[in-house]
Amino acid sequence: MPALGIQALKRRIRSVENTAQITRAMKLVAGAKLRRAQERAERSRRYFDTIRETMARAADSAGSMTKSPLFEAREVRREGFVVVSSDRGLAGPFNANVLRLTAEQMRRSPGTVAVFAVGRKARDAYRRRAVPMLGEFIQLGDDPHYFQAKAIADAIMAQYLAGDVDRVTLVYTEFINAMIQRPKAVSLLPMSPEDLKSGAGAGAVSVQYVFEPDPETVLADLVPRYVEVLLYGALLESKASEHGARMTAMDAATKNSEELLRTMTLTRNRLRQAAITREIAELVGGAAALE
Repeated sequence: MPALGIQALKRRIRSVENTAQITRAMKLVAGAKLRRAQERAERSRRYFDTIRETMARAADSAGSMTKSPLFEAREVRREGFVVVSSDRGLAGPFNANVLRLTAEQMRRSPGTVAVFAVGRKARDAYRRRAVPMLGEFIQLGDDPHYFQAKAIADAIMAQYLAGDVDRVTLVYTEFINAMIQRPKAVSLLPMSPEDLKSGAGAGAVSVQYVFEPDPETVLADLVPRYVEVLLYGALLESKASEHGARMTAMDAATKNSEELLRTMTLTRNRLRQAAITREIAELVGGAAALE
């Protein structure tokens, strides 16, 4: 019986060792991907800040006159939620946090809700919950491109302009650092000149610019691009957050495996020593019986 116990423990130790090797490798891969994703996310922030300041200046010059229907606020009978998740798991609470924040936002919505699912995890979660799906965008890869964000933005704006949704909220994960990722919800549509000016800061609109042909036309042209840039930034932030969360989760899994290995190795050594002691005692007892 002890021999069988030791053999089972040896098999368990080999299994945990293999698991530790996998989690250690996944941590290294996630760390390498995180560096690239973090650089892209930080570069996109500068571009986003610039286009937002430009839109704030145009909105300040245009006043209350805008030519884009994307500024039109209407009664919210149906709200769409753009939920940015990952295509793969093993990323700790990354996806669960986004889904939890989305659920909170949905409870506050004055009308019915529907989802634009970005990532397989969000799509699968809302399929199980039978939440109406307005669109699904999966398999975007580890390096999202601007044309992917533009395709998502075009689909969202088309449904908003068609009246399928009256308000759109974007929910994604903001990258703080490798250890901290914060889920965030922002209003995507309709656009608000007041929000643009407040978000850009007072210094961004203090200088007067001359717009050609006029501020209203420039602003109307910038609005779709702003939505695309906002979605592109959300994809990059979410991807960097995913890699950071996966690296942290795999690091914790590796440490847990190593601790489990130490415990099982100690148990195996104790069982082996007990078996040896028992055999010696049996040999001594047998020799004494022959005398």
